[in-house]
Amino acid sequence: MADVGGWSTIESDEGLFTSLIETLGVKDTQFEELISLDADTIRSLGPVYGVIFLFKWTREAAGARAEAPLDGTYDQTATDNNLFFAAQTIQNACGTQAILSVILNHDNPPAPQPAIELGEELRSFKDFTTGFPPELRGEALSNSESIRTAHNSFARASPFADETARPQDDEKGADVYHFIAYTPVNGTLYELDGLQPYPISHGPCGTGEFPEKVIEVLQRRIARYPPEETHFNLMAVVKDPRGRAREIGDVETLEREEREEGCVAVGEYSQTV
Repeated sequence: MADVGGWSTIESDEGLFTSLIETLGVKDTQFEELISLDADTIRSLGPVYGVIFLFKWTREAAGARAEAPLDGTYDQTATDNNLFFAAQTIQNACGTQAILSVILNHDNPPAPQPAIELGEELRSFKDFTTGFPPELRGEALSNSESIRTAHNSFARASPFADETARPQDDEKGADVYHFIAYTPVNGTLYELDGLQPYPISHGPCGTGEFPEKVIEVLQRRIARYPPEETHFNLMAVVKDPRGRAREIGDVETLEREEREEGCVAVGEYSQTV
């Protein structure tokens, strides 16, 4: 992967991710950290568009560029049915790429799921890349000055090794982490990972089934790691509750959400793929 245009490492933090998409013009959407693999917790957040999963990258656990994924099946025709999927062509962009993998697939969801309002910038980007193959979509993303500028305004520069070339027996090398997205699109649960050649299907999944279905997939994925490995982070992409709170005069919810938005913490994962 070529490092084009100076993308910096992004931190893993729900407040930062929310601020990033607001900077890009997305309305009434935010991120919530999930501290347990529990379907009821996901469901309690209201309309959930998908989840962003951060994990320690290894060739074995990720099944990188394999002929078949370790779980699920490659869907080579998914992008023919209006699913947005971009190949990752640049280092450091995986956080923003995972975010867009959810956001850009829910601007026109089936009822009753509310649509995500993209804003002018992302609407123009999606319209421009409609019909592009994943590789060209990835190039378009890496060359988008506006998205890169927004990404870098919330990022901390940190050099790291390219995971596609880094030897796994290099004990002196720093740990490398990677963001991917899970989201239901067109009645299917998809794993969207720009390092894979195609979207990965995990079977039929309606909007209401998503919490249980995604937890099952995540549990299988985490089980591939040694028991002592605990470096995972999971965030849900949800409807901002402040809109509903304003409608019904829920002052407590409004105050809590405003406090959380003002406290953007620094994530512990400074190196991503």
